[in-house]
Order: sequence, then structure tokens, then C-alpha cells
Amino acid sequence: MKNYWIFLLLGIFVSTTQAQQEMQKQNTPSMNHGQMDHAAHMAEMAKAQRQEQVAERGKDVMPFDLSATVHIFTKTNTGGIQRVVARKASDSKQAQLTRDHLKDIQSQFLKGDFSGPSHIHGAQMPGLSELQASKLGQIAIEYKDVKGGAELSYRTSDPKLVVALHKWFDAQISDHGKDAMEGHHHSH
Repeated sequence: MKNYWIFLLLGIFVSTTQAQQEMQKQNTPSMNHGQMDHAAHMAEMAKAQRQEQVAERGKDVMPFDLSATVHIFTKTNTGGIQRVVARKASDSKQAQLTRDHLKDIQSQFLKGDFSGPSHIHGAQMPGLSELQASKLGQIAIEYKDVKGGAELSYRTSDPKLVVALHKWFDAQISDHGKDAMEGHHHSH
């Protein structure tokens, strides 16, 4: 009978040790996973902080309320379309402010003045240096009123400038977070 208890205790001890080893094996990858989550979390925090800074600097340049509007950037084969509209169709004040701003942007960009985006997004903004270095007239920019706001169409025959415009669009979508989105690609 004594032997029976010894074997039983040994059996419990062995199975407990195996269970602990199994748990340790399972915990090891999840610890790494936790570190990966932490890195991803820190990257998201940094992105959110940058978006906040961009929104703050945006107030210096953009007269409309960023949170009451949405920016839609649509890449095309010859450049792209930047559309800014009020989130609420009835918000005529924001619609008018976006129209005024995009007219100003068109006028500045056609003169080669890209100081607005540089102030908001920083001089290192992807695509910006190529746009600043372009010759006057290399990029055609057309303004148009749309429902709830306005849009600018950028067109160029220079493939390098098309790439620069696309990079510039991507950077704005990233920096403006929930206030910006990518539109559907047009082939014109």
C-alpha cells in the first residue's frame, strides 16, 4: 500500500512538472508577441501624436474645421484629385471655407509656393521636394466646386512628378488620420 502512495505522489509530481514546462513553452512565444504588440502600440502612439501635431499646425493654414471635413485623395495616371468636403452636407460654412482654401492653394501652387504643406507636414514630407523643384507650368491644377466643398485636379505629363504627387497624397492620408481617405483610382 505504501508503494502505491509513493507511485501516486510521483505521478502527480511528474505530471505537475510537465504541465509547468508546457505552460512555460506556451508563455515564451506570447511574451515575444507582447513585445511586438508593445512596438506596434508605440508606433501607433507616435503616429497619433504626429497626427495631433499636424492638426494643430493645420489650423495656421487651413481655415476650416478639420474634424468637420474630410479630405479625399484620388490618384490618377496623370496626377491626382484632392477633394475636401464637409462631413454634413448641410454645413455650408465649412463648404465655403474649403472652397476658399482650395482656391488659395491653387493660386499658391501655380506660383510654385508649397509653404502651406511644408508648414503643416514638415519640409521632409514625401513628394514635396520634387513638387517644389518642378518648373512653373509643369503641373496643371484645376479648381472645381463640388457638393459640400471643392476639389483640385493635378495633372502632369512628367512620370516623376506623377510619382511625387502620389507620395504626397499618401503622406497626407497618413498624417490626417481619420480626417483623410483614399479615393477610388481614375484612369483619366
